[in-house]
Amino acid sequence: MLYIGIDLGTSATKLLLMDEEGRIKNIVSKEYPLEFPNPGWSQQNPEDWLKAVKEGVPELLEGFDASAVAGIGAGGQMHGLVVLDKEDNVIRPAILWNDGRTNKEVDYLNEEIGRETLSKYTANIAFAGFTAPKLLWMKKNEPELFAKIDKIMLPKDYINYMLTGVHCTDVSDASGMLLFDVENKCWSKEMLDICGIREEQMAKIYESFEKVGTVLPEMAETLGIPATTVVAAGAGDNAAAAVGTGTVGEGACNISLGTSGTIFISSENFGVDKKNGLHSFAHADGAFHLMGCMLSAASCNKWLMDEILKTDDYAGEQVPITDDKLGKNHVFFLPYLMGERSPINDTNARGTFTGITMDSTRADLVQAVLEGVAFAIRDSLEVARSQGIDIKRSNICGGGAKSPLWKKIFANVLNVSLDIVESEQGPGMGGAMLAMVADGTYPSVKEVCGKLVHIVDTVEPDPELVALYEKRYQEYSKIYPALKPVFAEIV
Repeated sequence: MLYIGIDLGTSATKLLLMDEEGRIKNIVSKEYPLEFPNPGWSQQNPEDWLKAVKEGVPELLEGFDASAVAGIGAGGQMHGLVVLDKEDNVIRPAILWNDGRTNKEVDYLNEEIGRETLSKYTANIAFAGFTAPKLLWMKKNEPELFAKIDKIMLPKDYINYMLTGVHCTDVSDASGMLLFDVENKCWSKEMLDICGIREEQMAKIYESFEKVGTVLPEMAETLGIPATTVVAAGAGDNAAAAVGTGTVGEGACNISLGTSGTIFISSENFGVDKKNGLHSFAHADGAFHLMGCMLSAASCNKWLMDEILKTDDYAGEQVPITDDKLGKNHVFFLPYLMGERSPINDTNARGTFTGITMDSTRADLVQAVLEGVAFAIRDSLEVARSQGIDIKRSNICGGGAKSPLWKKIFANVLNVSLDIVESEQGPGMGGAMLAMVADGTYPSVKEVCGKLVHIVDTVEPDPELVALYEKRYQEYSKIYPALKPVFAEIV
C-alpha cells in the first residue's frame, strides 16, 4: 500500500509518497506566492494550495501504481484564517500565522477579556498569529465580508474539505485558534461568543489519526487515485512533524529549526504553563503537548547570509567557528526579526547585535546568530523546567539541523542529548503516518512511530562547554529585558 503525506507550508506544498514500511518513494514540491499588501501583513490564496495538490499528486505518482494509494494525511501551517461563503467560495485571502495586523485585537483579548479568562476557556492567551484575533480584526475592518462567513477553517482543513466534502479539523490544529477548549477537546462557546461566531460555522472536530472520509469521486479522478482512499484528519505542522520524528508519549521532546523554531514537549496529561509563555495544545497522538514557538529561527541565518553577507556558502561561513571558540563569543544576537512569540509574546521586539567591538569578526556575527537562536529556544525550555518538566534528550529536525555546528551549539546551550532520526521529512511524513492509523494499517500513533522512526545519531553535550554556555546564556538573558522599553518606543 502507498500513502500520501501533504506538508502544506508557507512557501510551498511538499508531497511525499511512502509505503507502509516507511520507505520514501517520491517527493514533489510546488511553490506559490505570499502576499504582503501592508507592512506586517502576510496572506495567501487558498486556491493556490489546492492547485499545488491537484498538480502535485499526479506528478508524485508518476511511475508508481496509483491504485495502491490507501490514504492521505496532511500537516499544515497553523493558525491561518480561511473563510468560505455559502457557495464554498473563498471570501478573502487567508491571513497567515506570521501576520502581525492584530495588535489591537490581541491587546483587547489579553487585557480586557483577560489572560486568566482566556487561559480558563482555551488553555492559552492571545498571540498575534492566532485565529481568534484575526476574526475580530475582520469583524471590525471587513464587516461586509465577515457577514458572509459560512465556514471557518484552517489551511490544511481547506484541503481536506475539498478532498472529502467534510468540514473538519483536528484537535492539534484547532488548539492554535484560541477558539478551542483544549482540555475538553471541544469548541469554547465563550470564545465563539466573544468573536461573534456561531458553532455551526466551525468544523467538526476529530482526533488527528481519525478517518474523516474518503476522496470525492471527481477529486479522485483529478488526482488519479482510488475514490476509496482514506483521508485522515491530519495535524498542525508541529504536531505532524512530532509524529514524523517519533515524539509521542510522556516527556518526549522535539526541536524544529525551520523558518520558525519550536520546542515541542509531549505529555500524556493536560497541563498549562502558569505564565502562558508556552502554548498548551492537544497532540496528534491523542494526548497533549506544550510548545514554545519563536518566529525567526533558521530564517535568521538565512537573512544574515543572503541580505547582509551576500553569500550562499552557508557551510563555508561556519568553518572558522572552531571548537575552541564555542562558548567564548562576546557578540550576542537577539533573533527577533519578526517580533517574538514564545515566551515573551512581544510583537515590538526586534533583532539586535550586542557586544560588537573593533576586533569582532565576520565569524563572530555568524556564531552569534547561531547561538542567539539556541538561547531563544532555551528561554522556552526554561519555562518548561520551571514547571518541573525535566528534559534530558530531544529529537532535532528542520533545515537548520543539517548543520553539525548548530546541533553542537544546541546540545550544549540546552544541556540535552540531541537525537537525529533516519528519515527527517517533517509534517509530510507525519501526515502519511497518521493516514496509516486512519485506514487501520497500524492501531495507534505510538505503534506506527515505534515501527517507522529510527534514531541514527546522537549529539551529546560536553560538560565543560555546557558550563561556558551557561555563563553566556545568563548574560544573554539580560539583554531583552533591558531593551524591551526601547523596542516599544522605536516601532
